[in-house]
Amino acid sequence: MAFIEIKNLSYEYEIEEGKRAKALDGVSLSIEKGSFVAILGHNGSGKSTLVKLLSAVLELQSGEIIIDGVSLDSSISDEDYISIRRRVGMVFQNPDDQLVATVVEEDIAFGPENLGVPPCEIEKRVKDALEKVGMTAYAKHAPHRLSGGQKQRIAIAGILAMLPECIIFDEATAMLDPVGRESVMELIRALHRDGITTLFITHNMDEAKLADRIVVLNRGKVYMEGTPKEVFSRADELFSIGLEVPQSTSLAIELKKLGMDIDTSVISEEECADSIARILNKGF
Repeated sequence: MAFIEIKNLSYEYEIEEGKRAKALDGVSLSIEKGSFVAILGHNGSGKSTLVKLLSAVLELQSGEIIIDGVSLDSSISDEDYISIRRRVGMVFQNPDDQLVATVVEEDIAFGPENLGVPPCEIEKRVKDALEKVGMTAYAKHAPHRLSGGQKQRIAIAGILAMLPECIIFDEATAMLDPVGRESVMELIRALHRDGITTLFITHNMDEAKLADRIVVLNRGKVYMEGTPKEVFSRADELFSIGLEVPQSTSLAIELKKLGMDIDTSVISEEECADSIARILNKGF
């Protein structure tokens, strides 16, 4: 069952007086409930505009967005809008943009408080959210003293405290070091396994390969979509629009150029190692 339906979505920006540029051009997508979808695209492909429309930062110009049966158009009621904002959370690239309090547990409580959740329920939600992101020991800490990865975990906890059914991650690991990136990705995968619909916007192909499905945007249109293996097997097409492939796929492609009869559709380190081992056992 689809949780998010995007139908023929288009959006233009005014770049100067009398001139407009199209950021999205007839995009249609269906995000199934409980799925993990990665959205890829180079700068200017329309990813950021799509996210802003899904989070209602931008108003619709053309097309339709339906979230769990509710259309995000100008006729949406305040009650429905609040319901959608509770059920669809957004985690941004820079965690500092989402941290609003000077104490971790107060920051996590901010969202539920604004939704009018009773204090006793807020206390429980904050505790549960801290446990889920592995940050219980930091409840009384000042957010600005935490590492980048820890801050992002707190930002995610703030969303979890509102009991969302879907979380949109907008380049949520882009500003983190490798350790912080891996930690946050493990958390995102765990949340997906718990049943949260996950929409993941990224430039990192080794993160994208962890999704159930990948959607590639190019010049405001859906360029390709499919499973990670299906998408990354079309490496030449991805290269042609300025995108990369996972490191294991890239290694297999280079080995193929050197004459090794290797499967270039591999996307994981294990698949790549197994393919190389089989070839070496047969004699290169």
